[in-house]
Amino acid sequence: MKTLKIILGAFLACTMFAFESGDQVPQKVKDAFTKKFPTAKKVKWDKENATEWEAEFKMNNTEYSANFLEDGTWKETEHEIDEKEIPQNVKSALMGAYAGYKIKESEISETKNGMLYEFEIKKGESDMEVAIDAKGNIIKKEVMKENDEEDND
Repeated sequence: MKTLKIILGAFLACTMFAFESGDQVPQKVKDAFTKKFPTAKKVKWDKENATEWEAEFKMNNTEYSANFLEDGTWKETEHEIDEKEIPQNVKSALMGAYAGYKIKESEISETKNGMLYEFEIKKGESDMEVAIDAKGNIIKKEVMKENDEEDND
């Protein structure tokens, strides 16, 4: 019985924290999100940084994340894609510049400036993040340090 009370107390504390942190999302952000993604399901909010909120959600059986400024301004939407969904010119630019690297993860990032394809690639002990625009131009490249990697297990 004591164990049940401890478990129940922990559950209630976690539920209250989740509810409270969700309440902190500014109404302008929630409204902008609902307007942009009216069919989104299972929305989870996190504070990305001092001025930005990130929503993780499902839509059309795909997991997305979208970022909004505190005033409700949409910044970007991202979702993972399969390697076969990468346009040939983008894949050619990536493989041409980074021969021998393997794609670990690929995403599409949509912003007001257009689409970017973002990749996490690996060759031996070298991990990199590369962003390529729809025309095949490399926009960003960054060597990842060991502690930069997200735990995807």
